[in-house]
Amino acid sequence: MKYLIIFFIIIFYLTSTNGEQIGGDTGLKLPRYVSLKSNDANLRIGSSTNYPIKIKYVIKNLPVEIIDENKNWRKIIDFEKNTGWMHKSLLKGNRYAIIDTPYQEGSQILHKPKGNVIGKIGNRNVVRVLKCLNKWCYINYDKHSGWIIKSNLWGVYNNETFNIPFYQKIINLIWKINI
Repeated sequence: MKYLIIFFIIIFYLTSTNGEQIGGDTGLKLPRYVSLKSNDANLRIGSSTNYPIKIKYVIKNLPVEIIDENKNWRKIIDFEKNTGWMHKSLLKGNRYAIIDTPYQEGSQILHKPKGNVIGKIGNRNVVRVLKCLNKWCYINYDKHSGWIIKSNLWGVYNNETFNIPFYQKIINLIWKINI
């Protein structure tokens, strides 16, 4: 009987969503970040082409946050807090972010966390996010790659980690030894 109870607890733990909302049409987590597929995307007031266009986006790869789903439509929020509906065919799962720092000059790209500065990126530039650790993200911008502090990005959640290889703990240990 004891093993049966443990079995059900494990099953419940593995199948629970821990309070996360799940999209009814895709089964994916809500909210979540995605990006625009093209430089011609319309944000509408409602979830149909019958609704008027609220904003026309002309920046490919712009990150947006999906907060709701309705069949083929996704309710999104952009960097400037504009909200509306966009057809799913205009969105892609590739991760991009916008540099968002309190300083006018933007943010620094590092060779490795707490390493040498290899460049700077100005505010509101769109960068490709390749992977994220607890406090750092590895990004690509204008043929340059490096690490940036996660809090300087809009398009990545503070507690989010992704694309981390299984050997990342060894790399982190080496970084701590070398710094």
